Amino acid sequence: MEERITILEAVKREFDCADIDIRTYSPLTLAYIGDAIYDLVIRTIVVERANTSPNKLHHKTVGYVNARIQAQMIEALMEELTQEEIAVYKRGRNAKSFTTAKNATVLEYRKATGFEALCGYLYLTGKQERMLALIKKAVGLVGMKI
Repeated sequence: MEERITILEAVKREFDCADIDIRTYSPLTLAYIGDAIYDLVIRTIVVERANTSPNKLHHKTVGYVNARIQAQMIEALMEELTQEEIAVYKRGRNAKSFTTAKNATVLEYRKATGFEALCGYLYLTGKQERMLALIKKAVGLVGMKI
């Protein structure tokens, strides 16, 4: 039987990445990888549900991958989060970023950064199932249909 490994495990194995204490990562580093992994999750769902033109795929994806929606998602999830997850979210939300979103308020952008930091943290700690469960729950809680 074939061994099943996560993308994270495969990347670490193939590129000989060292294990680093996740607590040393800045919240903006967690948000950086979290943004990418969240985007990958949403793009995967969109592609699996509709084999169509890249332009249509992009427009569908943008409906889920934006600061305003991510801020709504994390607000809806707060009661679902563990104390550890809330702490990670708050570190990301409170991080001093030098960029802002085009179509969101500063508060929405900061909440979205916290959401992305949480996704990055869960991904890098090997808790992809938890990350996916939270994303699925959040999509439902904000009333979106992917």
